[in-house]
Amino acid sequence: MTSQTTIDTTGSGGKAPATPSGATPGKGLRGHPWLTLITVAVGVMMVALDGTIVAIANPAIQKDLGATFAEVQWITNGYFLALAVSLITAGKLGDRFGHRQTFLIGVVGFAAASGAIGLSDSIAFVVIFRVLQGLFGALLMPAALGLLRATFPAEKLNMAIGIWGMVIGASTAGGPILGGVLVEHVNWQSVFFINVPVGVLAVVLGVWILLDHRAENAPRSFDLLGIALLSAAMFCLVWALIKAPEWGWGDGRTWAFIIASVVGFALFAFWETKVKEPLIPLALFRSVPLSAGVVLMILMAIAFMGGLFFVTFYLQNVHGMSPIDAGLHLLPLTGMMIVGSPLAGAMITKVGPRIPLAGGMALTAIAMYGMSTLETDTGSGIMSVWFALLGLGLAPVMVGATEVIVGNAPMELSGVAGGLQQAAMQIGGSLGTAVLGAVMASKVDSDLAGNWTKAGLPPLTPEQEHQASEAVQVGVPPVAPGTPDAIAAKITGVAHDTFISGMSAASLVAAGVAVVAVLVAFLTKRGENADAGAGAAHI
Repeated sequence: MTSQTTIDTTGSGGKAPATPSGATPGKGLRGHPWLTLITVAVGVMMVALDGTIVAIANPAIQKDLGATFAEVQWITNGYFLALAVSLITAGKLGDRFGHRQTFLIGVVGFAAASGAIGLSDSIAFVVIFRVLQGLFGALLMPAALGLLRATFPAEKLNMAIGIWGMVIGASTAGGPILGGVLVEHVNWQSVFFINVPVGVLAVVLGVWILLDHRAENAPRSFDLLGIALLSAAMFCLVWALIKAPEWGWGDGRTWAFIIASVVGFALFAFWETKVKEPLIPLALFRSVPLSAGVVLMILMAIAFMGGLFFVTFYLQNVHGMSPIDAGLHLLPLTGMMIVGSPLAGAMITKVGPRIPLAGGMALTAIAMYGMSTLETDTGSGIMSVWFALLGLGLAPVMVGATEVIVGNAPMELSGVAGGLQQAAMQIGGSLGTAVLGAVMASKVDSDLAGNWTKAGLPPLTPEQEHQASEAVQVGVPPVAPGTPDAIAAKITGVAHDTFISGMSAASLVAAGVAVVAVLVAFLTKRGENADAGAGAAHI
């Protein structure tokens, strides 16, 4: 790859970023690129797995600790909120103090917080330690990308990111399966205790294998006000997205937090032009490919996470599958991500990211359209086709968008770039769940009363209709105890048909988002600064 002009974010007059000190692997195994990849994959697996595995344990936690539904929601919300708010700042910490140290601290803290959750005897402690999990996970994720960027030469980086994306995809999709097995055959605490031995393994490998890499012009100070402004803006945005389904999109509280978020981002952008060493140099976004990569990651996560959210309810509440069976039915998606990610990395290395990214989002759009055609009696074979196509479409996007973001950032900002990539994915996931949830709720509200009347069921009071609508939005028939079998069957039919209509509408919106992402993909190109990584590394 030929050297290209880099982004001047340091005031150095446009010179290319210096090669990182310590980029050449040491003697023996320390700093070996593929062993580094294995090491960071073990750590990243914990964080990705915890994003979905805990959902299966929530009912058992609620019952065992006597928690309310709102308190149980915070087991998930607290984790994602802490993770999303902290990712970019955590990436900056890695750039400043070294990604090896940041990664190891993140692993130790994440594993310790996991063990503490398993030992907790109250919902309050579970939520507190889940927040700590999110904070330490934020340290770990960008540092992993920074280590890969610094260790692998440019011609091998896409393959490494492909395997890294494969681990994240497989862990995310495999969480419900593993969670179901552990909760059903052990207990809910085991869902968290499993992270302790994995964390110990990651620390041992990290101390033994990882080599510290620091760019010579790495940041030497902290933009404390920038960190505060960005964290506040991110908090308000993610909080609004989390609470919108409960408050409603037209509620003043939802819009108050959205407006506060916009103001916070504006103040942050203004401050970044004034401070000597900004948290995120705004010149970074002069790179159209990098900006397009961030937008693409958000759009991908909206379609993927938002669409997958309803699929789990469809499998369990409409088809009546157990959590384990539902997870097994998602194996085509997981399998295609596992197979497709390394292949996508190799393809992107040969032809660049533009065509694979556009093709991947086109396949995602087709898959989401296919999922909009699912019915209450759709067989496993048809479902598997659409799930497999979705996994095949997501694989090149997960790999390519990551390479575009990280590869187009200067070496000394690789941690910040990794934080941007992960923050974009978290925001996209939250946005997808909130927006597609609103589409689902609106469709269910508009169809339920009519479907209920057509079935010849007794009319509902406004309060009963509201309660029924909330149940139907997750595919649960609002059948009261003691209801005659014939009436219960009618209610179940109405609930499932109405849920299907809502899921279909949400899937079509997700398909539309994926189509927009196809256009964004054509703005991307190979990372301009990828050669600033481990140019002297030997594999």
